[in-house]
Formats: sequence, structure tokens, C-alpha cells
Amino acid sequence: MPGLLLENLRGTNTSKRPVWLMRQAGRYLPEYRALRAEKGGFLALVYDTDAAAEITLQPIRRFGFDGAILFSDILIVPYSMGQDLQFLAGEGPRLTPRLVDSALESLSAVPDRLSPIYETVRKVRAALDADKTMLGFAGSPWTVATYMCAGEGSRDQHETRAMAYRDPTAFQAIIQAIVGVTVDYLSGQIEAGAEAIQLFDSWAGSLSPAQFERWVIAPNAQIVAAVKARHPETPIIGFPKGAGEKLASYARETGVDAVGIDETIDPIWAARELPAGLPVQGNLDPLLLLSGGEDLESQVHRVLDAFADRPHVFNLGHGIGQFTPIENVEKLLGIVRNWSR
Repeated sequence: MPGLLLENLRGTNTSKRPVWLMRQAGRYLPEYRALRAEKGGFLALVYDTDAAAEITLQPIRRFGFDGAILFSDILIVPYSMGQDLQFLAGEGPRLTPRLVDSALESLSAVPDRLSPIYETVRKVRAALDADKTMLGFAGSPWTVATYMCAGEGSRDQHETRAMAYRDPTAFQAIIQAIVGVTVDYLSGQIEAGAEAIQLFDSWAGSLSPAQFERWVIAPNAQIVAAVKARHPETPIIGFPKGAGEKLASYARETGVDAVGIDETIDPIWAARELPAGLPVQGNLDPLLLLSGGEDLESQVHRVLDAFADRPHVFNLGHGIGQFTPIENVEKLLGIVRNWSR
């Protein structure tokens, strides 16, 4: 029997709601901080498959979440495409050479850099109880391209958006290359044991409607169709953060099985505007979970009640914050688990 999370992603509107949290395996957990201090930098943890599996399982042991999200990073894809990847303390990731300065053709692919990720998936799935869902993921092409082109994250993706306008042919080639690697990467995760996958488009909100259609909807639809052709039973969650009113067209046109909703979206609006019966995921503000207080319970109920008439996976509107108190997560879980439709 599938677990509660997988049931909802496959379209069953269960009376109880599954819950997992983006970035649930990470810095807010003392056991994660202890392991990182022992093992070293972030990329070293990702490529130590025993450590990565342990980190993936830590929040399941502590909280009993319904899904375990693979401990890795969206930039493993450009790393496998031949860019050098470093995570600098206090500064975030750096990719070189930047594709605003260097041609895509100059990169030499290193596909073996994906193999340890599949091994982590295998180890986690073997350790999980049958009612827990193993979640794989990848970054969506637009978001991955913003890092590949600029070499780092930015507030408004200025350099990448300018490149897409200036030379759309070259930028399309970058997007298509990412699509191809991502399809194989997600398929590899599924073959290793991932039962559902999520596409993270963290910077989707920086695009105009026409650019959103071209650089978010179209490539995500390609990925969904290709992965579905190989693995038709595996649910795909699409998460275009910042999409706003464009979320409805994303849901209709990409073919995803479920849509992740960020905290800026009114859940009542989403329940009304998204396709009937489409599973949704989200969308409590991570800062509310950080601060806790009297509003936490009422806002959790607002999200749950808004999506009572469709399959719903409770989650945050983005990743859990580093300084989120453990007791706030425990309170959240108590509220969700005591709610019923």
C-alpha cells in the first residue's frame, strides 16, 4: 500500500494530510550540524553517500515526516555538465566558467558525478519504512541556467535575463542541454528508488509572462513528458516559486501531477483557480514557522481548510529557515496530524 504522501500525489483526497518540509534535512537540526562539523563542507557531504543518506533520514527519525527528500543540490546538474562547483562559506555556490563569458560547448561533461546521488537514493529507500515516500528532485532549467550563466545566485537574475533577451538562440541551447541532463538524472533517481520527484524553479518569479512561458513552462513540460514516457507511475511535483497568477497556466500546461505553492499565494485563490482535483502542496510562510506564536495554528488551519476539497500535501511556501526552533516544527506537526477533512 502506498503511504499517505504518495496517495495524495496520485490524486486521492485523504481525510488526513501528509506533511514534509522543504529543506527539512538541514541546518536547523543539531544532528545535521554535528555531522557537518565532523565531515566537512557541503559538497563533501553530498558525495559521501553514507552521510547524505543519514542526513536525508535524520528528520524522518526525529519527526516522522511522510516524505524523505534527497539531500543534494540543484547544482549537481551543471557540475555533471562540466562546470566547476564550489560552496564558499558565507557566500553560497560558485560555478565556473560562467556561461555569460564562455560557450556551452567549452564544457566537458562528467556524467559520473551523478552516480553517487543514485547510490544515496538507494540507501535511503532501503532504510525507509514502506509508508514513507522517497522524494527525488532536480532544479528546473530556468533556475539552473541562472546559476550556470552568472556563476552564482542573484536577487533579480539580471545577467541571465539580459542574455536570454540578447541571444535567445544561445540561451535556448543552454536550456535544452539542461533539459536533456535533467531527464536522465531524474530517471536515474527513480530507477534507484525515488517514488516521486520535485522540480524546483526557485527563480521563476523574475520573468515576464512571455518569458515565463518560454523559459519556465515549455522546458518543464518537456521534462515532464520525457520522464512520464519512461516512468508513467511516478508523480511529478512542479514548484515555480514566485509564479503568482501565472501558476494556473503552469499547472495546466506543464503536465505536472501536483503543484507546489509558495507563501505569497493566497490558498483560497489557488483552490479556486487551479484545475479541479489537481493535488497541491504548500504553503505556510517559513517565517511564521520560525517565529511561531499565536498565528501559527490559525494559519496552518487556513491552509488546510482552503484545500479540503482536493488532494493536499502540507508543506511550507519555501525551505525551512536555519534558525527555526525544533519546538515550532513539533507544534506544526501536531496541528496537521490532528486535522481531518
